[in-house]
Amino acid sequence: MNPTRPLLQHPALPWGTFALVLAALPWIAHSDFALSVATKACIAIVFALSYNMLLGQGGMLSFGHAVYSGLGAYFTIHALRSLNQGAIWLPVSLLPVVGGVAGLGFALLLGWVSTRRAGTTFAMISLGIAELVAACVLMLPAFFGGEAGVNANRVTGQPWLGIDFGSTRQTYGLVATWTLLCAAAMFGITRTPFGRMANAVRDNPERVAFIGYSTHRLRYQLLVMAGFFAGIAGGLGALADEIVTIESVGAHASGVVLLMVFIGGAGVFFGPIIGALIVVLLQSVVSTVTPAWPFYFGLLFLAMVVYVPGGFASLVVVTRPQRRHPHWLRRLAAPYGRIALAALLLVGAAMFGVESAYRRFGGGDHQPWVLGGLTLDASGPLPWLLATALLAAGVVLMRSGVTRTGDAASALGTELAALALARRASEKAAS
Repeated sequence: MNPTRPLLQHPALPWGTFALVLAALPWIAHSDFALSVATKACIAIVFALSYNMLLGQGGMLSFGHAVYSGLGAYFTIHALRSLNQGAIWLPVSLLPVVGGVAGLGFALLLGWVSTRRAGTTFAMISLGIAELVAACVLMLPAFFGGEAGVNANRVTGQPWLGIDFGSTRQTYGLVATWTLLCAAAMFGITRTPFGRMANAVRDNPERVAFIGYSTHRLRYQLLVMAGFFAGIAGGLGALADEIVTIESVGAHASGVVLLMVFIGGAGVFFGPIIGALIVVLLQSVVSTVTPAWPFYFGLLFLAMVVYVPGGFASLVVVTRPQRRHPHWLRRLAAPYGRIALAALLLVGAAMFGVESAYRRFGGGDHQPWVLGGLTLDASGPLPWLLATALLAAGVVLMRSGVTRTGDAASALGTELAALALARRASEKAAS
């Protein structure tokens, strides 16, 4: 047996890695920009995981999940304003609970009607509720602040042990702590009998109703829980940004969280975490490099829909049967490495093609751009030739990698079956 196999399959490994990464980021990222991006990523993780409770666990496609996070953000920012004015006393570190309670309360109020039906009906009702709340934000400026929003200062009261959340590092520490706690709580819910019943409602609601459970009540309870954690995400966002605007409850926020979950993979708990990281990097990092970043976003989504409909997490899940083999890592490393190299070539082809097209036809600066010491002029043939060559090489290598991966997985499955038969024969002979 491979001695590394038990370690790689230990259930505590993902959580240990997750906690270690969260704790190490302040020591790795030395700039405020990097820490602010990490803070946004942590907030997006909580938001995406709360949405995955609906889509991944309960099979409920919602177009208005930002209602609960946005309203939680508004109530949190008002609580922070009350703290600034000395009207109430509450530790700043506990203010996300205010957002969670607000999200839970509105989920209790709105969820009973919206969860009476599933499928397309639920999706349309959630969209209608989102538009209703967005209209209320503009109609009630005394509370919501209109288009300008509501702002407050998170640095308030006396510091505790020198912590006043004035620095980006301290804010990140607060958000990361809440992220780990919320992620662990949501994971624990998936392992409870209620979480299993939510999966049953997703997969076969008729059978759940036949054995005596109310599918409406189960969906309602799941929405209330998801609303609570979405409200916490909204509260964390209010503390980090110190302002809440109408965008926090709009359709755009609901659409972005849907893309996070879909790209990462709704069928696996850690899938939305991957999707949240990818989307935040596109919005916060890639957008600073090129104005054409929304095109990359759309291109990524189309590629996921066509080639990896299960999300990035499905690439890990698909190897689960083969990971029982003692030498799975060595046997699958080469074909999966080939696929990874092909993916990099395709990304390079997309980059050359999109950037050249933007500089040539998109109203850009039309100036040559330098990449790795190579000067490229979009008006000349070199960038287009590079894009074509990388695309062709990537497609050929991807087809070869997929074929070799399938052959390697099939061989591992055959060997595992033979090992199982030999083990049974030896056990039978011994008995």
